[in-house]
Amino acid sequence: MGLPEDYPNDVSYRTSFTGTEFARICIPCRRDRFTDKSGPDGHWPTPEPPHRANQIFLEPVLFEHAATLPRVTILNRTQIESVEQSDNEAVATVRDLDTSETTRIACCYLVGCDGGRSTVRRAIGAQLEGDAVVQRVQATFIRAPDLIQLQNHERSWMTNAVNRHRVGNVIAIDGRERWMIFNYLKPDEVEFDSVDRDWAIRAILGVGPEFRYEILSNEDWYGRRLIANKFREGRVFIAGDAAHIWVPYAGYGMNAGIADATNLSWLLAAHLNGWAPAEILDAYQAERRPITEQVSRFAMAHADKEVGRRGAVPPAIEAPGPEGDRARAETGRLSYDINVHQFCCGGLNFGTYYEASPIVAYDGIAHPTFSMSEFTPSTVPGCRTPHVWLSDGRSLYDLMGPEYTLLRLDPAADVSDLLAAARKRHVPLAIVDVDSCAAAGLYAQKLVLSRPDQHVAWRGDACPNDPLALVDLVRGAGPR
Repeated sequence: MGLPEDYPNDVSYRTSFTGTEFARICIPCRRDRFTDKSGPDGHWPTPEPPHRANQIFLEPVLFEHAATLPRVTILNRTQIESVEQSDNEAVATVRDLDTSETTRIACCYLVGCDGGRSTVRRAIGAQLEGDAVVQRVQATFIRAPDLIQLQNHERSWMTNAVNRHRVGNVIAIDGRERWMIFNYLKPDEVEFDSVDRDWAIRAILGVGPEFRYEILSNEDWYGRRLIANKFREGRVFIAGDAAHIWVPYAGYGMNAGIADATNLSWLLAAHLNGWAPAEILDAYQAERRPITEQVSRFAMAHADKEVGRRGAVPPAIEAPGPEGDRARAETGRLSYDINVHQFCCGGLNFGTYYEASPIVAYDGIAHPTFSMSEFTPSTVPGCRTPHVWLSDGRSLYDLMGPEYTLLRLDPAADVSDLLAAARKRHVPLAIVDVDSCAAAGLYAQKLVLSRPDQHVAWRGDACPNDPLALVDLVRGAGPR
């Protein structure tokens, strides 16, 4: 799925798509991803490394799977019109776009994942706060089967074009003929049609008027940094772009949406399955909104540097000879140093932690710091549960249960009291004995309680003095 298996996932910097290359961030192709550890993200800390697949390939796979689930009903071409709620239910009114027929759908809880123009967000009175416009981008989806052979350098997933006329990106969608072209508009180019689209495309590609391509669609967009002032009102929640919008930097827009859904889904399941009170749902906003605010500013700080780089193109960037060589070398160094962090962003994805959750048993130890690309795996409560490979070659994550999992680093540790407390409260709890040499450097305590979303809820060398109190805390029934 996505690019051909031998197509490099590299990020290239050139004077144009067909011009001179002056920097490259090397990221292995799909074929070599499990074996090539030489790149800047060769240390990727999960059993599945990153894989680039455009939405047009990924979404049909997700849709097909969702359609097989017996408890999922898919309503195509249906628009949500309004949302209301009472103490007992939430009700969405939806309209069929083909027949205009409206239907009321009642539910225990409603989650609005309805994008940046979210109707659900407006219904709960949530307001977006932040920077409304950070960047304007003229984006064009084209078909150009002859383009790939015009390159003077090895292929790359993304090619950044930097020249005296335009600064933009060319993204390989299928590695053959379909491309997305981003033309970054300058501050004084306030409308998407401020710049002739065809002229800008040819300047970014480095081709003349004889080159032929087909526009499949225009996908112009604004870069923003906006976060809703609340993620919930009563029985109604928002997630993904409905809750936060920012520039597509480090892929964190999609990743944050997935993290929202992962977080909220297990909390809802815990309550609806009867082993957690409704108060556990308070953890969603308490956990996700602060980390979204923190990471959005983190990503935006890097994005601001990149915007500055685009606005400072050396006049000699395309010049032949020593002067041009110096300009390209300096621009290449700056481009690499700024952007390697967003394309190899392990820290942004795995270094984040929940620091003020009502369902995490903190122990007073500070969470390790992280950058966009670097982080320290840690079992400090609130952090991501560190992944390790077990001695028999299996992934720790594959062995963990669908609910809470107690990781036991010492198989002799007595956990009977904690198991009894979980049974008393009907909390599903699996036990995994971790047999791994790698775990010794990551897991300092003998016991680690991991949540369904693979965040640490508690750790210790023995069962707590009051195991029932711990179980009540992690199921949302602790003291307020």
